[in-house]
Amino acid sequence: MTSAPSPRWFVAHTHPHAEAKASLHLVRQGFEIYLPRYLKRRRHARKIETIAAPLFPRYLFVAVDMAVQRWRPIYSTVGVTQLVCNGDEPAAVPAGIVEALKQREDADGFVKLNCRPRFRAGDKIRVLDGAFANCLGLFEGLSERERVTILLDLLGRKVRVVLGEDMVAAA
Repeated sequence: MTSAPSPRWFVAHTHPHAEAKASLHLVRQGFEIYLPRYLKRRRHARKIETIAAPLFPRYLFVAVDMAVQRWRPIYSTVGVTQLVCNGDEPAAVPAGIVEALKQREDADGFVKLNCRPRFRAGDKIRVLDGAFANCLGLFEGLSERERVTILLDLLGRKVRVVLGEDMVAAA
């Protein structure tokens, strides 16, 4: 006796910034979707704000039971450009990937990313923005609220500066 086929997850490629629109129209057609999102910090108009952003921009997961549902209508769904395929057939996402992403969600449904330091003590880093833009320094450590402490060589002496994590990059 064989078990009844169950829906498998596939990946839909969307138009730019159309993940939510594509999700809405796919759900209206009876498909189950999963659009993993995370909280992203962005700088805009001299303010730092936290916004919900897709974990995989321009992609979302669609559950399709190939024995019951027709997958070709997904191509004509508003917001969708195509399904990720292997030849002419949609490529299924390996088992457990979507479930693993869902397990990493917090109570609000956002995927929690590992917050590991990108730098080690003593790494050379460059300031990207602000009063010290393009200055080189040495990474000293992380402080509270995603702030990095660096040592800049200013006027012949080392000066400790605390900046937002998004304002520095590897030199």
